[in-house]
Amino acid sequence: MAVIDEVGVARSRRIAQDRDAVAWVPRYLRWAMAFDFLAMLVAGLVAFVVRFDPMPVGYTIWYVGLAMALPVLWVATLAVGRGYEPRYIGVGSEEFHKILRSAFVVTAILAMGAYATKTELARGYVLIALPLGTLLTVVLRYRLRKRLHWRRWNGECMRRVVAVGHRGAVGDLIRLLEKQRYHGMDIVGVCLPSTLGWDDDAVGVVEGVPVMGDFGQVAAVVGELGADSVAVLACPELDGTALRRLAWQIERDDVELVVAPALMDVVGPRISIRPVAGLPLLHVEHPELSGGRRLVKNLSDRLGALLALLALAPLVFGITVAIRIVDGGPVLFRQVRIGRDGRPFTILKFRTMVDDAEARKAELVAGNEHDGLLFKIREDPRVTRIGRVLRRHSLDELPQLFNVLRGDMSLVGPRPPLPEEVARYGDDDIRRRLVVKPGMTGLWQVSGRSDLSWEESVRLDLRYVENWSPALDLQIMWKTWSAVVRGSGAY
Repeated sequence: MAVIDEVGVARSRRIAQDRDAVAWVPRYLRWAMAFDFLAMLVAGLVAFVVRFDPMPVGYTIWYVGLAMALPVLWVATLAVGRGYEPRYIGVGSEEFHKILRSAFVVTAILAMGAYATKTELARGYVLIALPLGTLLTVVLRYRLRKRLHWRRWNGECMRRVVAVGHRGAVGDLIRLLEKQRYHGMDIVGVCLPSTLGWDDDAVGVVEGVPVMGDFGQVAAVVGELGADSVAVLACPELDGTALRRLAWQIERDDVELVVAPALMDVVGPRISIRPVAGLPLLHVEHPELSGGRRLVKNLSDRLGALLALLALAPLVFGITVAIRIVDGGPVLFRQVRIGRDGRPFTILKFRTMVDDAEARKAELVAGNEHDGLLFKIREDPRVTRIGRVLRRHSLDELPQLFNVLRGDMSLVGPRPPLPEEVARYGDDDIRRRLVVKPGMTGLWQVSGRSDLSWEESVRLDLRYVENWSPALDLQIMWKTWSAVVRGSGAY
């Protein structure tokens, strides 16, 4: 084994000290099941009260009995539909997809049951109970998940993971999981290729995590650290045969094996596994950046912007008056940005800086706190008093709804770059960001905003371009509200 420094020893002991820590998983699932039962019970009783006037006692007993049986059917359907599998806990949308699919199944069961038994089942009751129960289930599951995220940020309910791969890839994974602890994966040990001299004291730690051995010792390291997961990163030394043998070695202890493909940022429906000549081949479809889906996105963007402007008109008017009274001068700030296919357009924002802000920028370049091509200063002296409030909650970006109406921007997309930034792109992959319209919000907005490094901002923008879908847009807009309210990363 490698020589482990004091930090690595302390980290390993802290995480491996309680082998029974995974007991939180069944507790979590029991809470989820209880919430699901409660949600459908409340929905059934509400539907009974709303739908029916006073009725004969026999009918009352029948529908009260149905209201009591519906939660049992709901939980059973979710269980059969694999809605309580631990792998869906905490992250991803599959947990909520299972709930929606179960709602359709329960509807079909009730319809077929009523038809088969020739029972008169009030359609109004079903139309109230099932949608309301589904909605309450989603809300309660979401709150349960946020509670889990909070506990994970405090170091609880974590999965102990051994990372296997090359030093650079493992280091990237460790840094990513440290930033996004809500994923619940805490890397407690690393296994590197033996050809890299892992037993050298100088390379005994990767990002504070001890190197415990090479690829041939993964199973032993898992047992020593009490890990419950193994994450294998793409590397040529671990081929299909080696992975199969590793899976056999760790399956006795019910240790999960996850493998990261080489295409790290290609996800969702673009990837499918198709057997060819008995081999499971990974097929990667091209991203859909044109055609009907683009038309639907353009129409939904403009309709959404119009509705948002109508709903937020009082707020927009109040901000306009406040800027005029408190700060004076022009209300709007106009700046040239680069849109889809490299076309320039004029972006609109509420003015949050002094009038000569652009002229004073040269004086502040030396104090730039951002890497890459961006210029950001946390305590920028050019920002006005009211501008700080607007920036913190992204209210200065509301006029961009007019940009969306004009077709220059989307509600969701990559960050709109400045011309001088684009001029420095060169032939890099960064230009891929320009194949879609920039957005008012995006993965960069919900992942840290100005706190992100330049490399991370680019990676998130490219991930969005490669994996765009209406569902992803809705997910980002949902998360935007939380990011705006918190105001983290905005300055």
